[in-house]
Amino acid sequence: MTEENPPDWRIYFFLGSMLLINTIFIKISFSWPWDSESFTLGVMGLIGLTMWYVSWYRFTFKRRGLVPWLDLWINPESSSKKLFLFSFTILILSYLLGQDQLFFPDPTSLIFSLVALLTFIQATYVFLSVTILSDD
Repeated sequence: MTEENPPDWRIYFFLGSMLLINTIFIKISFSWPWDSESFTLGVMGLIGLTMWYVSWYRFTFKRRGLVPWLDLWINPESSSKKLFLFSFTILILSYLLGQDQLFFPDPTSLIFSLVALLTFIQATYVFLSVTILSDD
C-alpha cells in the first residue's frame, strides 16, 4: 500500500523541530492577530507537533495521509501494545510536567495529556479489532 514515489518526510520533521525549539527554548513570537504573544507561541508549538505527526506518518507508512488505517499496520497486535506503552509514558510525562513546569509553557501538560489519551484510544481500537472483536 505504499506509493511508487514515497513523499518526503524530512521537510515536515525539520520545520516541526524548528517550531518546537522556538516554542520551548527561543520563544520568539508576535502578538497579532489575537494580542497575545504566549498564545501565538502555543499555536506555533501545536503546528510543530502536527508537522512531526505528518513526518512520522510519511516515514512509517511511505504514503500521504493522516489516518493510520488498520490495514496499513504490519503486526497490529504487538504494535497496539507498544502504543499502549507509549501513551502511558506520555501520560506520566504529562503528570510530571504538570507538577513542575521547568522551562516548558504552561499548557504543555494539557497538550501531552491530549496526545496520550488520543493514542490510548487508537491503541484500544486496534487491540480490540484484532483480538476480541476480530471476525476470525
